[in-house]
Amino acid sequence: MESDLLRIEREGDRVRIVLNQPSRANALSPRLVAGLTEVYRRDWRAEGVRALLLSGAGRNFSAGADLEHLESLLAAGPEENRTDSEQLRDMFSAVLEQPALTVALVQGACVAGGCGLATAHDFVIAAEGSRFLYSEVRIGFVAALVATFLPLRLKGSDIRELLLHPQFLEPERAHELGLVNRVVAAAQLTTAGETLVDEVLRGSSSESIALTKRLLLDLLGRPLSERLDLAAEVNARARASEDCRRGIRTFLESKTTPDWRS
Repeated sequence: MESDLLRIEREGDRVRIVLNQPSRANALSPRLVAGLTEVYRRDWRAEGVRALLLSGAGRNFSAGADLEHLESLLAAGPEENRTDSEQLRDMFSAVLEQPALTVALVQGACVAGGCGLATAHDFVIAAEGSRFLYSEVRIGFVAALVATFLPLRLKGSDIRELLLHPQFLEPERAHELGLVNRVVAAAQLTTAGETLVDEVLRGSSSESIALTKRLLLDLLGRPLSERLDLAAEVNARARASEDCRRGIRTFLESKTTPDWRS
């Protein structure tokens, strides 16, 4: 990971990740994509980390593709384009499959691949005045990778609207659609993220969070019988976990749930 692209700070059981090229609106250059992939592929839970919070330095979260890189694609051949697409695939896969809780804190512009990066997180908290846009079709691209996980957030008609007729969404509208989980004052963005993480980690088992995240990904698009079989398998696995035993014991003894941060 290169310090001119990303800042990474750990505090207790959480890690803060900051896109660190504000002069370029934190555009997703190949180097930044590679750095993010490395960060999100890391087995943070094995190191005692339960939550990752991603934000962007400066005025904008991320303006999408790096312009210099876009220009280089004009002369790219099939193999180069495939390699570039696979690097983006790896980044989205790493974010979606990260077992720890993930939260994106969005301010300013959140566009194209940057919008996909934010909405691949478990929770998106948007500052007032932020703007969301999947702009790919405007320049002849296709938001193909984003389309694979948007069904986890949105219904089909809204996905079509966002991808086929892209218009900037104010955070309130993004919240109505389900693209965003919370809208807060810009000055409260970091605090709101920390508060949400505290609430989730205190009230929910880390093991259960990881299993639920994996299940939601694996259920997508499967026939009903396969979904039920997979769900039964995960149900049984969860019952055998130490977290489940702790949760049941605590409830039987005190009629309360555990404080999972302790």
